[in-house]
Amino acid sequence: MPKNKRPAPRKTVKPAAETDHDALAQNLVDLALEIAEREDQDPAASQAREQDALTLVRRLLRRGQDEPLVGAIELARYTDAGACRWLRECIEEESATLRLRLDEEEFEIDAFMIPLFVNSNGGLVEADVFQDDTAFEALNDSFRQAGLASADSRVVLVRHLYDLDEVDRVRYSDLQAMLREAAQSMRSKKPAAAPAIEASIRGWQPGEAGIDEETMELRFLLGFVLKHADDPFYHVPADEAAADAYYEGRMARYRMWAGAIAPLLQRNLARAGNGLELNFLYQDLFYGAKEQGVAELGMLATLAEVNARLDELDRDPQRIKAVVAPHDGGDQALLRINLYALGGGAPLATVDKPVDLSADIEIDLQDLCDALGPLGLDGVLVARAFDAGGEPEGAEPYLDV
Repeated sequence: MPKNKRPAPRKTVKPAAETDHDALAQNLVDLALEIAEREDQDPAASQAREQDALTLVRRLLRRGQDEPLVGAIELARYTDAGACRWLRECIEEESATLRLRLDEEEFEIDAFMIPLFVNSNGGLVEADVFQDDTAFEALNDSFRQAGLASADSRVVLVRHLYDLDEVDRVRYSDLQAMLREAAQSMRSKKPAAAPAIEASIRGWQPGEAGIDEETMELRFLLGFVLKHADDPFYHVPADEAAADAYYEGRMARYRMWAGAIAPLLQRNLARAGNGLELNFLYQDLFYGAKEQGVAELGMLATLAEVNARLDELDRDPQRIKAVVAPHDGGDQALLRINLYALGGGAPLATVDKPVDLSADIEIDLQDLCDALGPLGLDGVLVARAFDAGGEPEGAEPYLDV
């Protein structure tokens, strides 16, 4: 597996020139590395480094400088996985948030998305989406009514359902511009120009499904929520048990909302919406929601490939076991699935799932094993690796199956 070995500790980070994108990216990586090594620091030093990184990220976002941000994530990906995860989460969270001072009060506006998979015959028709004014207004109002947003907040949905290509094209600076436009629109009594939001609506990529062909499409609802910076509704308790209860309550409300809103959303997405099947992923900030959708899409593709291999084998799945292990893919990190007959022998089939170099491999491995569980196999095992002959090393049953 490609190595992203942590380098030796660096000297104190020195500010780079504002026009030197490579140096700015390196500055961010150096800060992220120090933060990732926080166990070696006192709390005050760690907090200071986090603040330094936040300050630099916010400065680059204000100036619309995407290159150092993208470059820093890419550099960290090949340097240290933990530092890369921290840096990417920091940049993505900051780019989806804008802090404002309005009438002597502090406000915050966030860009959120809801990924959903839409199953239909023939696929969605872009021109049919959000044509019902009453249904769209009801959808917009549902977030506060269901307790997904504060009663004191304002929520506005973009009247467009985004496909993955459109979401992919939204840069950090684009999202910041969209946040500014959304905030202006919420404050203005007259329609306000929103060129950045309009530019993000590029139109869907052409579908390949026939008129009566069953198809599944990934789409995203995009919205903005404007709230007081100190709104207690959004305050996560410091106590771990209380924080868990906070998130569990929010998840319960979201599930209730998703179940109740499905018929209304079907009306919003097609003229004959009752033929649609909707599967919601969890609401998150812009890039977190995108990552959820991409990850689920990749998982579904892997499971489809595993099912295809099982069909080719023409054997009872209950007479087959799967073993999952990290695998060295040269310039790419992989999780390899080998299928074996219960009686032993060489692998009957192999399926590789690419994973990001900065990913937490243990979490990805657990997610994959969980997804393999319902396929009806005899069992799912986890191994350290596979030898040259395809035999698993140190294989043990995955206990959650």
